[in-house]
Amino acid sequence: MIDWDLAVSTGTRLVRPGPQVSREEARQAVTELRTLSREAEGHVREFTKIHTEAPPQPATIVDRPGWIRANVEGFRVVLEPLTERMGNNDNPPPAIVTAVGSRITGVEVGAVLAFLASRVLGQYELFLPPDPTGQEPTGRLTLVAPNIVNAEREMNVHPRDFRLWVCLHEETHRVQFTGVPWLREYVRSQMTEFLLASDLDLPTILERLRSAADTVADVVRGGEGNLIDVIQSPAQKEILDRLTAVMTLVEGHGDYVMDAVGPSVVPSVADIRAKFAARRESTSKFDRTVRKLLGIELKMKQYAEGSAFVRHVVGKVGMDNFNKVWTSPETLPTIAEIADPDTWINRVVGQPALES
Repeated sequence: MIDWDLAVSTGTRLVRPGPQVSREEARQAVTELRTLSREAEGHVREFTKIHTEAPPQPATIVDRPGWIRANVEGFRVVLEPLTERMGNNDNPPPAIVTAVGSRITGVEVGAVLAFLASRVLGQYELFLPPDPTGQEPTGRLTLVAPNIVNAEREMNVHPRDFRLWVCLHEETHRVQFTGVPWLREYVRSQMTEFLLASDLDLPTILERLRSAADTVADVVRGGEGNLIDVIQSPAQKEILDRLTAVMTLVEGHGDYVMDAVGPSVVPSVADIRAKFAARRESTSKFDRTVRKLLGIELKMKQYAEGSAFVRHVVGKVGMDNFNKVWTSPETLPTIAEIADPDTWINRVVGQPALES
């Protein structure tokens, strides 16, 4: 389905080089990010009141090619159910079609990863290949050192403060997925269900490709839309709504925690947040077009909507009652409840008095 080796080689060949730093500057940045990730985890656990048995672990620090390789590994794990289904197809496409198609998609995946690899500051990797013993790791926090250094230089912000601020957001994801045992498997099951609901017959695929081409042309002209919406089947829409809701929650929770904890441990947090928001808005037309197509603009919207949901609920019923959101899949908010937090409070919490 995808030539993964070609995806890696394409991505690492196309990705832009990172900022110029000396070997000592690079070593210091890596050391400090590892230290700050552990410090941030302590702040996050105390503030969120989400307790986990997993011991604190320093983040994995990578460069841009390293981030590409890590994400290809993750994609292979995520797409494994669909790959197996296609391999068991009673009417597989001709070998030449498969070979050419896998190389085309390999180049496409590599190009997308090259674009993203110079922009992502960090991520919590949920899906990893098995370790040498055959056990699947529970997750890994990864920070992209060149991008963090580049961002702090462009914005002219305090390096240590900015690094800790980034770590607060990313460590919130580690605490979420290690402190809420069912959450990772829930996300995995929804993603697998989404993939297996794909329409794989040739006429449907061709129709989706035509729609995708039309969407690309429309976005280039300044229109709205993204590739995710046009390539999904009707059956996938409901699943994607559930995935969108849970990812809006976890991303918004990360943003909320980052800004709520920030003032007590990041002295220049107000300056960082203002400059970071301005940086997001000052991208080139090309960047904005690609971000629209890939759905990255929707992800930015998720940060804002999810953070507003968390802020409203915590402000109204307190952190302990907000944490009922992590009880089970049934207590997660729906898309509609993200937009109207009081409906979630009424359904799950029952309007208790405000905590002191």
